This record gives sequence, C-alpha cells and structure tokens, in this order.
Amino acid sequence: MGVSQLLEIPKFYSTFERLVSGDARTTFVQQYVRPQPGDRLLDIGCGPADILDTLPPGIDYTGFDPSERYIANAQRRFGQRGRFYCRGIVAGRNEELSDFDLVLACGVLHHLDDSQVIDLFSLGNAVLKSGGRLITIDGCLVPGQSRIASFLLGQDRGQFVRTEAAYLALARKVFGSVTSHVRHDLMRIPYTHLIIEMRP
Repeated sequence: MGVSQLLEIPKFYSTFERLVSGDARTTFVQQYVRPQPGDRLLDIGCGPADILDTLPPGIDYTGFDPSERYIANAQRRFGQRGRFYCRGIVAGRNEELSDFDLVLACGVLHHLDDSQVIDLFSLGNAVLKSGGRLITIDGCLVPGQSRIASFLLGQDRGQFVRTEAAYLALARKVFGSVTSHVRHDLMRIPYTHLIIEMRP
C-alpha cells in the first residue's frame, strides 16, 4: 500500500499531519482565521476535521468532505462539536449551508482544477455573511524556494499545485478583496504555503 492510499485512512492521515506539521495548524488558526466565539464556520474539504482541535469553544462548526471514511471518523470524534456532511463541492447555497462568518478550505485547492476552484470560491462567496471571509491554505510554487520544498510539492497527491499568481488570478475572478501570505516556516520540514484571505 502506497503513501497516497495510507493517507485515505483517517487515523494515518491525522498522525502523519501531526508529525510533519508541528504547530502549523495552530499558527494558521491564530494568525489568519482568528475565530471568535459564536462565529459560524464552514470547513470545505474538512477531512477528519482535525482543525477542531485548535478552534476555541463556542464555534458553530460545519464541515463537509467527499470521503465517507473521513466524515465517519469526524462524526465519531467530534460529533458533539459540529455537523458533518459527506458531499462534494456544489456552487451556490442550500439549506444547511448559509450565513457563515468564516469559510475555510485547508489543503484543498491544489487537488482541484481551475473550474473546480471557481466552484469552491463561488460556494464560499454565496454562503458568507456580509463581512465574512474565506481563507485557504495550500502548497505553492515560488521562485527560490527550497529544493526539498519543490520536490515535496511535486510529489503531492494534489495534481494542481500552482504559483501564487495562478491561485490569486482564480480568487480575483470571484472575490473583490484578495490578500495573500507566503510562508516557508509553518512545518517541521521545508515546505512553502500560500494563505489567501478573500472577502466579497
């Protein structure tokens, strides 16, 4: 069984993430998501919902992911802290997805082609409250990055790792306000992340 297949197992995925990521998730939440008690948060492609370990109490959490295994694991671990749906990305709002203060997509965009990214952004835009934010984090190709980071990005399960400019060009097709942050220091291993914050 290869690493890609092992990562489909929720427990292996969560353990692997903890080993290589260190405090990356905590830093991402504290510095960029900045959730407040009472915020409604939608996590697109939530996987096993490990981010709940770093969210403060009082967050109204909804997560969805196309993997039945990830969602079943999330429900077992965090069933009292949120709502979880097994579904893919469909642009537009529906009954269970509306009026969120925050929408997250963590490590999702680089698994999607351009049209799917636009669908994700369109969904996020449709379900955000006025003043809400969509925040994403993904691996990114940048000039002068570590050779190790470049190699690891080339080996990623996601087939659509992009440059910063390519990610931002897609974001600006949907959102009026787009800001970005490149980080090389979030993980225990050399890696480059791009964090994008979008507002309608």
